Amino acid sequence: MDKKTIVVVGAGQGLGNHIAKRFGKEGFRAVLMARNEQSLQDYKQQFTTEGIETYTYAVDAAKPETLTEALQWVQRTFDAPDVLIYNVGITTPDEPGKIENQELMHHYQVDVASAYHCIRQAANEEFGRKNGTIILTGGGLALYPSAAYLTLSLDKATLRAMAYALHKELQSQGIFVGTVTVCGAIGGDGFFAPSRIAESYWKMYNERSECEIVYVETNK
Repeated sequence: MDKKTIVVVGAGQGLGNHIAKRFGKEGFRAVLMARNEQSLQDYKQQFTTEGIETYTYAVDAAKPETLTEALQWVQRTFDAPDVLIYNVGITTPDEPGKIENQELMHHYQVDVASAYHCIRQAANEEFGRKNGTIILTGGGLALYPSAAYLTLSLDKATLRAMAYALHKELQSQGIFVGTVTVCGAIGGDGFFAPSRIAESYWKMYNERSECEIVYVETNK
């Protein structure tokens, strides 16, 4: 059987890389995408040391054409991937009442529109024949919005709605779309450790049932 491929748009030392490593441990090759070329090379070296076949491609989620080029390269090199992860978001706080329209639209492009762009690039017939999986990294602000993070609240709510809508639309084509809604700050060694959250992505990939996993700590 040919090796399966996972593409992570939004690779990084936090959640993105841990998702890729979780799948890599199951024999997947990893294609890591992020803005910083040097960081990507560092990640590739680290992954390779851990025995994971790894490739990188520099992209900028604010520029959809770079995502098109990267995903077309994946298609030419490996055929359709088996899993696409969109793990990108601008998480800086806002100044309430001082958000300009241009800034709002920039956030929307990165947080939402480029996720949709990636889905449309990936969701072809071959991806459907492979029973491809698309998982979006959501956030608790979709459920509990905050004025201090207004743009991210709006975008995560929209991203969540998109996941539900496309889950139903693409299901008939053999494509699974879901979202992991992370209700907390990612990091550390506790409940929100990225390695622990990554297990939810592996679970969703295997079960292909519910559109959403809400990752929330209930016993504090």
